[in-house]
Amino acid sequence: MLIENEIDIFEMDASQKGGKIMKKAGMLFGILLAMTIFWGCQHTQVDGGAGTPVTAMDRISESGQLVVGTAGSMPPLNMTTKDGAVIGLEPEMAKMMAEAMGVKATFKTMPFSQLLPALEAGEVDMVMSDMTITGKRNMKVAFVGPYFISGKTFLTTEKWVASAKQSEEVNNANTKLTALRGSTSQQFVEEVFPKATLLPGKDYETCVAMVLDGKADAMIADYPICLLSVIRYPNHKLISVVPPYTYEPIGIAIQKNDILLANWLENFLDTLAGSGELKELQDKWFEGGDWIEKLP
Repeated sequence: MLIENEIDIFEMDASQKGGKIMKKAGMLFGILLAMTIFWGCQHTQVDGGAGTPVTAMDRISESGQLVVGTAGSMPPLNMTTKDGAVIGLEPEMAKMMAEAMGVKATFKTMPFSQLLPALEAGEVDMVMSDMTITGKRNMKVAFVGPYFISGKTFLTTEKWVASAKQSEEVNNANTKLTALRGSTSQQFVEEVFPKATLLPGKDYETCVAMVLDGKADAMIADYPICLLSVIRYPNHKLISVVPPYTYEPIGIAIQKNDILLANWLENFLDTLAGSGELKELQDKWFEGGDWIEKLP
């Protein structure tokens, strides 16, 4: 049959010959291309080349460091001392994680709004920074937790509360509200008080300063931060409205494909909570106030 096919080709006219030859050449090229792709895939799988993804656990093990992204300005969950050390509930938890991994904890501080971009870029292994687990954030990164439940409230002055009670509503352009830029607090103001004047701050220190200086009528933030500010500035007659207006589960953000790291963190948090150590850490940082003197 093969010989007959060869003879048929010579008996065809020029156009018929060209069409059949091109068809066979195309089939041969397709086979060669498929073989090239197949062997290329086999080579990648065997030698662990550039196509093999490097996980966070790989980076942590090879570098000997657990790199944690944090704002370092959200007491008592995370804060920076006069000496430049990062302390708080989350840094202490991160150090415990690093010790369990057999590596050292390293903290990268940056504005809150830059934390998730840094995580997605692989500049940090995880983010622990009073970050609320939200559906929008969870579409880009994975979350483990929560390890703490928070909620939004007001930090303001007695004078403003008295004047606000006389007003029909807070939601007007004359009301100046400050909130951390890129946070769920900013989102809360935009959704609940859309007519109010929003003054975003790069960190909580900036936001609190606006309230103290009278540039903002109130700050919207997680209640631990508001309550701490009342304690830190007793002469300014600050008050915090409680209970919180929202439910805010705080978790650890990691890259979306880090399955092994997610599993490790889940087991770590389960053990920490089950042993009672998580409760002890929360009591240490939320009920004790010795660390306040270390702040700038």
